[in-house]
Amino acid sequence: MNFRLFSCAAALSACALLTSAPAQAQTFPPEKPISLIVGFVPGGAADAAARMIATKLSENIGKTIVVQNKPGAGGNIAHQWVANADSDGSVLLFGSVGPLTIAPHMMKLNYDPFKDLAAVSGGVHFPNILVVHKGVGVKTLAEFVDLSRKKPGSVDFASTGTGSASHLAGELLNQRAGIDMVHVPYKGGGQAMQDLLGGRVASYFSAPPTAMQHILAGNLIPLATTGLERPSFLPADIPTVAESGYPGFEALNWYAFVAPGATPEPILDRWNEEIVKVLNDEEIKKALNEHGLAPQPTTRAGLTEFMQKESKQWAEIIRERNLADK
Repeated sequence: MNFRLFSCAAALSACALLTSAPAQAQTFPPEKPISLIVGFVPGGAADAAARMIATKLSENIGKTIVVQNKPGAGGNIAHQWVANADSDGSVLLFGSVGPLTIAPHMMKLNYDPFKDLAAVSGGVHFPNILVVHKGVGVKTLAEFVDLSRKKPGSVDFASTGTGSASHLAGELLNQRAGIDMVHVPYKGGGQAMQDLLGGRVASYFSAPPTAMQHILAGNLIPLATTGLERPSFLPADIPTVAESGYPGFEALNWYAFVAPGATPEPILDRWNEEIVKVLNDEEIKKALNEHGLAPQPTTRAGLTEFMQKESKQWAEIIRERNLADK
């Protein structure tokens, strides 16, 4: 082969490699091990939901999906890690309302939720429930608010981290009720609940799955839920904050599936298809409902629109409450 023919052959081979690379990168399911990242410690609502969904996803695609917990900073550590992770479809994040739509308005982050992360599908949503340790001595939201007014700065509330849904629910109650509860952030629902049960904090806007067993055992007193309607999976006598004197009060907790921002569109579409299929599965819906979680399957565009709406809402509260870092 002369030099010119050799050069042409080499060029054609190079082109073939270049054109085949995207096709290989878009293989589904990905050839690499698949990880579903959760930004909180094991034991909370996010972890429970993620593991249920990951198990069914693994069955459907014929490949194990490993749930990895990366707690810290209200979930921001996990979100930043995924924003910088491989974008070949092997990494998914069970993202949450805090890091995706609250934290960006409170602090400087090293990622942009709408640029560095790609929407895949909604996951689950639920209201939080305000619970207090039985030793606090209150049984209604009105009594709790009165106690907070009589002892400003001494009544505290736990959360799953600064900028989390449970944090903003407390700040919203501070704003609406004119009280001054002290925020105590934790790395996840499990740790927050442990200190609440131990009487080391007075209250917690908890995920229902985390709180219900302790409510039924009589160790915690439920005061109100943070949705606009009483959820069917909770005792019917627990009112909402909205109907307890604060009309329009709503602070939902939700988790959604996102991926590294540069993940190829075909891979994102396939993940959306598979996740929506799982969330519409009757057994999964029943299992999630039993844990107080409502499935929230969406299109990719639908999740982006939902996130934009939530981001606008919480930006206004953060500005009004002067919560952003200086």
